Amino acid sequence: MDKRLRSSLQASPESFLSSATKLGLRSAKASLKSLIHGITPSSPLSSSLPPSLHNSISHSIASFQNLRDSGKSPPSPPTKRRRRSSRQAKTRDEEVEENHESGVLQDLQVLSHIALLCVSHPKNTFSPADLLPAVQVLHDNLILFESDSVLLSEIANLCEEWWKDGLVGRETLISQSLPFLLSRSLTLKKKVDVHRVYMLREAFALFDFEDESIEDLKLLMIRCVITPLYLKTEDGRKFVAFMFGLSRQLVKEALAMIRSQIPFGRKSMLETYGDIVFQAWKHVEGESRNEIENGFLQGLIEGAIHANSGALAASIRRVLGGFINQRTTNGVEKLLFRLTEPVIFRSLQVANSNVRLNSLHLLLDSFPLEDPDATKETKDTMLDKQFFLLERLLSDDCPEIRVVAVEGSCRILHLFWEIIPSSTITKMITKIFDDMSSDKCNEVRLSTLNGIMYLLGNPQSHEILKVLLPRLGHLILDPALSVRVAIADLLLLLRDIRTFQFHKVVGLDVLLSTLADDQPPVAQKITKLLIPSYFPSKVTPEEACKRCVTLIKRSPKAGARLCEFALSEGASMKSLLELVKVFISLVLSPKKLQGDQIESLLVGAAYLCNNLVTEPLYITALKELFSGGKLKRLFTAAETGPAQSSVVNIISSISPDDAAEFVEECMGLVTDCSGLSENTERQEEVRSVHKLMLSCDWFDDMFDVLTRLLQKAAYGCHTKFGTEMPKQCVPSVKRKKTKSSFKISAKEKHVSGKKLPNMSTSIFEEAYPNAVGVAWQIIDLIKSEGTRIATLRSKTLESAFFALKSALCITVLEQTMYHLFSCIEKLFQAGDAGKSSKLPSERKKDHKKAANSCRQKLREPQTDPCSTSDGGTTFSEPKRISNVMKMLTAVLKFIVDAATMRLVSNDGRFLKFTTIYIQYTISIIRQHSQDQLQFNDDDLRGTFLCLKSSLTYTAKFLNLVLANTNEASTPPPEAYNLANYLLDLIISVESYLGSVYAVRLVTALKPWLPDLVLALGARHIMKQTSEEGTQFTESEQSELQLPSWTSILAKIELDELANISPNEEAERVSEPGKLSSFKKLIGMMTLLLRGNSSILDAVGKIFMTASAVALEREDFGLLLGLIHFVCVKLVGHEHRGWEGLDMMLASLEGIYPEIERQVEEPSGNEHGKQKLQKARALLEPIWINYTCESEGPSMMEE
Repeated sequence: MDKRLRSSLQASPESFLSSATKLGLRSAKASLKSLIHGITPSSPLSSSLPPSLHNSISHSIASFQNLRDSGKSPPSPPTKRRRRSSRQAKTRDEEVEENHESGVLQDLQVLSHIALLCVSHPKNTFSPADLLPAVQVLHDNLILFESDSVLLSEIANLCEEWWKDGLVGRETLISQSLPFLLSRSLTLKKKVDVHRVYMLREAFALFDFEDESIEDLKLLMIRCVITPLYLKTEDGRKFVAFMFGLSRQLVKEALAMIRSQIPFGRKSMLETYGDIVFQAWKHVEGESRNEIENGFLQGLIEGAIHANSGALAASIRRVLGGFINQRTTNGVEKLLFRLTEPVIFRSLQVANSNVRLNSLHLLLDSFPLEDPDATKETKDTMLDKQFFLLERLLSDDCPEIRVVAVEGSCRILHLFWEIIPSSTITKMITKIFDDMSSDKCNEVRLSTLNGIMYLLGNPQSHEILKVLLPRLGHLILDPALSVRVAIADLLLLLRDIRTFQFHKVVGLDVLLSTLADDQPPVAQKITKLLIPSYFPSKVTPEEACKRCVTLIKRSPKAGARLCEFALSEGASMKSLLELVKVFISLVLSPKKLQGDQIESLLVGAAYLCNNLVTEPLYITALKELFSGGKLKRLFTAAETGPAQSSVVNIISSISPDDAAEFVEECMGLVTDCSGLSENTERQEEVRSVHKLMLSCDWFDDMFDVLTRLLQKAAYGCHTKFGTEMPKQCVPSVKRKKTKSSFKISAKEKHVSGKKLPNMSTSIFEEAYPNAVGVAWQIIDLIKSEGTRIATLRSKTLESAFFALKSALCITVLEQTMYHLFSCIEKLFQAGDAGKSSKLPSERKKDHKKAANSCRQKLREPQTDPCSTSDGGTTFSEPKRISNVMKMLTAVLKFIVDAATMRLVSNDGRFLKFTTIYIQYTISIIRQHSQDQLQFNDDDLRGTFLCLKSSLTYTAKFLNLVLANTNEASTPPPEAYNLANYLLDLIISVESYLGSVYAVRLVTALKPWLPDLVLALGARHIMKQTSEEGTQFTESEQSELQLPSWTSILAKIELDELANISPNEEAERVSEPGKLSSFKKLIGMMTLLLRGNSSILDAVGKIFMTASAVALEREDFGLLLGLIHFVCVKLVGHEHRGWEGLDMMLASLEGIYPEIERQVEEPSGNEHGKQKLQKARALLEPIWINYTCESEGPSMMEE
């Protein structure tokens, strides 16, 4: 191959180029380099090869264009692209054409590579002017070769090499190559391509970025701003920064792109943007710099102050950090002062706490904010102003601001201690120690400790801190765990500083008390603090044991707690083993110790054994230590529950051979579990027994005993409440004898045979407390990783769960429900509203009082000491009411779900709650209409959604109550009251909120209309069917509360009669004629009632009773409206319509004669008498037919 190319090169340039193209680029690449670089400047080829190369390239490009032009077809709709797997074969002409194109492209690859070798010749043999035409024609036709990546790469390399060498005409070789390289770097995402673009950055300055044809290139450059590869690589960041100097319009678009990324960008990306903008600012001048300063940076500063969230403000400050961190650079500090000073000091004093907080963050980042060109007096004044505002913000009403202010103040003191006046330091640090350490907000006290720990990093602060730190000693007893952990960290930090003594900050007695009683995070840190004193590395194990014994005698609980964390905090295992021996010998010694000391020695020994068993070497030593009956003696010496639990823990840790001797004693701790769920001390004892049973392979036997306890409780619940007794809950007669032979006392067995009086109650009351304890144990066994698998594998697990469900589900749920109602009753302050002895009228008054009391209670201010609002302001009242509605809706849903699953009985207490809730809702709607409450759209929308859901839940609950009603169990009177209030609710919504809302409620209520109708009439139906039921007289009915919806219905009827709007009532309502949704609801109810005469009679009784009340009150308008509705719409005038309506006819017997009497009597109220006459006219046909039937045939003859 080399010989052929060499001979062709000696023959002529054309022959050489022809031979090279025949071989292909891959085959001839190495040979071409050696041959071309071997051409000397004196060779004739140095002048003849470039023209020949130009001719060959031009010829190949022309051939390629001809092939493409010949393959073009007239414009036609695009066809479906053929798949590679298509069986349709290409035509011969197409194959030939594709082969020709491929061949031409391969020739151009070789020719482009030869041109590149000529340009990069080490001896510069070829003249750039001779090579330029060939390179130019390749560059100009770059876009033609988009299908050949190899050729594109060769041409780009050629143009890149030409530019780097600074050859003549290089500016003509960038218009196509630069966009290609830029696009390649964005597509392939390789660092080398980013580096190539950066090395050609100067070429971008030759473009006219104001020309419209440059838009595509500008889009590619803007993409670089958000491309991760450009942001991660140094060359990419430098190139993006360089872009800012090309055009002001490009700067605007790039900055806009950066600004759009701030809300979503990661921390590293935002910091990179800050660095890029800073680098760009350093190198640009004129309008571009002005755009960065007064456009971008000024907008960021204002955005950082007025951001609506802390996360957005923090993101903006990260971008600004690119300038703030470079404030020592010439001009940066003056720029920041010029942009920040006019807005920040004013923003630190505004009423909006969010703006104050954002401004404080910005001030702390920029501190000290000063003009470098100002005089010393001006600088001092500006510094004093900043310290004044910082001190003021330390007392801000918003806790979040105080948190940031105290940490920021400590940071400033740490960094600028040398330049801050001593008086200012004393003033600030004294306020931090005296006021901030006792702040009412936990986070402020925590930030105080964190700030002081940061301040300790400056040695110059130690002298004054040595005096002030004892003032923080009270924080070791702080109610917040995080604060106690932080003060423990502070003590650990002081321990490592020679000039401080931590026990002067917190006394040793307080430390020991905290170690004994505090939670593990604090106790472990205090142990770490004290370990060097009790287990120093330079003393013998015997000496360390003496110190620990002294500690236990001084503070027993603290000594035991020290043993819990001693190993994890640096004590050697050898010392701990010696300590166990000392503890056991002290417990078993004849010397009498106090009970708390024995308990602490055993607790400490249990902790130590639990740590030592992690090493097999020490397990053997421990077994030898506790051999010879020592465990039995220890169990005898353990008189308290924790002491016995510790002995059990020791047994379970080391698993001695004589562990079986303790089974009976340990089982007593498990089976006698009444009150276990509330006794944390006993819970630890029971857990230790669980651990022992598992380690000694007695877990299944223990679980079997627990299951039998649950089955006993399930049987008691079955006999007392009549609950279903699943067959899984019945213990088998024959039980497999277990190796442990646990005994169950006779009283724990199921009662069989003849029941004694009150036997079911005594069984349940005896077994239930233990069942609750067993339930707690099962939950704890499942939660614990150590016992979970053994529990789930237990053969009696299924029986235990069925017994648990039978014994506890109903009773626990009912107790939960009653507790929930007690809390709600306290909220509503219902007083005696739930007493069944009161009449409905009195109950309604009480319900109103309860609702009013609830509203009054909800209006009381409820502040949160750690609230982030200004001055501890409360929620707005509409928002609070909306939250209450959501809560009550959730409670109502819980009631309905529980009743649906028959987990609770449908007693009147649930109905009373629902009734009060509906009344409360009506009162809220009326307050909103009277402008006493101003709901915004969102709150009103949320409240109405709750109302709609509550309406559905209420109707469903009525359905459940009525479904459980029979002759022996009449519906409670609360069901009738609730149905009336539901109708009142529809009227209130339509009157005060509008028909749009009412239509949605009526639609939701439509599926439950039969239940609503039954609830209205069920009371009268049951009284009619009851043999002992008595009828109310009309005078007694008048004492009952008249449903308000009947009055509205009467007004609607009067409006239809007289075609006027009644305004007689003082209560503000809409015109009845506009209550279209309510009228539609009544119409649907009427259709339902006509289908069942008995229900029609019961519901019609309500209207007849209301008519009697209106007649007694001489409210003749109400009377006429109700009579008109009954006679025209509900029943009708015809005699057949009243057949079977016995209760309504019985009421008519008392109403019609009274109407006739009052019509005949002289009266000055002519308008009222006219209404009476109309009512009489409506009832007269019915009365005549009724009296005719009652008086018999004689009346008919007359």
